Amino acid sequence: MNRAQIRELVRKKRNSLTKKQQQEAENALNLNLIQQLKHYKNAKIALYLTNDGELGTNKLIQSLRTLNHQVYLPVIHPFSAGYLLFQLHEENSPMSTNRYGIFEPKLNCSQICPIEQLDILFTPLVAFDAQGNRLGMGGGFYDRTLAKYYQEQWQKPIVIGLAHECQKVDHVPTEAWDIPLKWIATPEFNYRW
Repeated sequence: MNRAQIRELVRKKRNSLTKKQQQEAENALNLNLIQQLKHYKNAKIALYLTNDGELGTNKLIQSLRTLNHQVYLPVIHPFSAGYLLFQLHEENSPMSTNRYGIFEPKLNCSQICPIEQLDILFTPLVAFDAQGNRLGMGGGFYDRTLAKYYQEQWQKPIVIGLAHECQKVDHVPTEAWDIPLKWIATPEFNYRW
């Protein structure tokens, strides 16, 4: 299958999950990751708000705040097309809808965290394989934003893909610009390479 076919197939799979299955998956992911991240104190952690059947992150966001971590959400960069910024998000932060219909914090430059100062960055994905290859929605936002991080082999942030187990495929065809992941978390497993 090519990339477009994989995207279509896997998006159908994850969108066919019932509300109950989605909630159970979100709860299980939260328990899995809180255990994995328990040694972090006052960390700067970037997440995303769930869209298009993605694995839910609201419970994890609440848990991280309860543990005194700072939560950052992606904002489409206003000047560098195709890139993301990560902005502090608190419970009462003003939000807006971006051009893709996804909620993001209203841009406040004083609350942006440079990527290299984040401790952990959770990334959404459409599909992944056993080699850590990630297939996104096709816009390339995370690949472009993380390119310098991978080229220079920064020590942080730790980049973790989040997915339902049904998003795992046998093989993700890759392109030169694709950024592989060393850790993908599902509600059931932690895949690390």
